[in-house]
Amino acid sequence: MTHLSRRGLIFAALGAGLAGAPGLAGRASAVPATGAQRMVLPAPTGPHGVGTVALRLVDRSRPDPVAGPGHYRELMVSVWYPARDTARHPRAVWMPDPLLRALLDFNGIPGRSVGAPPITAGHVSAPVWRSAGPLPTVVYSPLAHDQRADTTIVVQELASHGYLVVTVDHTYDAFVEFPDGRRLTPLDEPSLGARDFADDIPYVLDCVDRLAAGRNPDADGKPLPPGLAGAPDPRRIGMFGTSKGGTATALLMGLDPRVRAGLSLDGPMEPLIEDDLDRPFMLMTADYPRDTAPVAQLWSHLTGWKLNVQADGAVHNAYDDYQVLLPQIGAALGWSEEELRSWAGTLRPGRAVRIQQAYPLAFFDLHLRGRRQRLLEGPSPAFREMRYLP
Repeated sequence: MTHLSRRGLIFAALGAGLAGAPGLAGRASAVPATGAQRMVLPAPTGPHGVGTVALRLVDRSRPDPVAGPGHYRELMVSVWYPARDTARHPRAVWMPDPLLRALLDFNGIPGRSVGAPPITAGHVSAPVWRSAGPLPTVVYSPLAHDQRADTTIVVQELASHGYLVVTVDHTYDAFVEFPDGRRLTPLDEPSLGARDFADDIPYVLDCVDRLAAGRNPDADGKPLPPGLAGAPDPRRIGMFGTSKGGTATALLMGLDPRVRAGLSLDGPMEPLIEDDLDRPFMLMTADYPRDTAPVAQLWSHLTGWKLNVQADGAVHNAYDDYQVLLPQIGAALGWSEEELRSWAGTLRPGRAVRIQQAYPLAFFDLHLRGRRQRLLEGPSPAFREMRYLP
């Protein structure tokens, strides 16, 4: 398995037995930062404030595949949503500082030399904004050996435009903190594959159904933000994932018809997708383009609406938060331009942000809200670096 730097590439981690992503071999500098500032993420563009709450889910019908008999599968998730009266609620941190240091150190980056974690746009437990009816809902599965906040730019963008988004940490393949103070980091052995990620999602969808019915899915009975009970629309559910999470999205859609539309952010599509999928699916590719055999095989099995776009200069983490955070990390560590390119390719962070905010929103607006999206119909002068691949 590969991740970042000496440990490989977390931003391209694929799961057991898969080759690492090309072109992103880390070259972490040991130069200490002087006065490193808190890292920042861009604000979302939608008309609504954003709220968020973390929940602990326990699937008592499923033994944990790592912990073994007597242990049920336990997951931490965050629910993101359009919010009102946000000023009275603190903003959530991207991830706890000790876990950020562990994540960076795991990948050969001196975590103590990098700025503090970003503050997100999400206000903790703010009341849910709802004008009429339940909210279209999207589930997110992250990179391998990473954590559920790794695509916060996309997630808070969706929430600011009226979506409820559930982000999932896949326990034992995530840097995660539980309410009782336990902190877990990823395991190389035993390792979780894309099928294990996919196997986590049906229970998450069960909890979405429970929440839609007005019940609290939190295993500890944690109070929900006002208006969250009854907020999801179980008839309008989508899913997206990055890397291994993108593969898990395709695998899950073959098993669970509740997911109406799926988006993969550079998923390698290993293990191979062998069954036809007739619901809408979009690929945003980079290091795993359609000329790689597993992605080509998935494409051949997509019998419904489908689209493949790819940004010029994009590497594996081009569509997640690291495309914005890596330049800030590089500045703190004194990376040269060449060193930064070895991590993040040549797609400029500002352009990456615009792509991340525009394309997933357009995809889910088309397929969960039924709103025509000219952006998905062909090349756009606003996104000249985006190629639409036949």
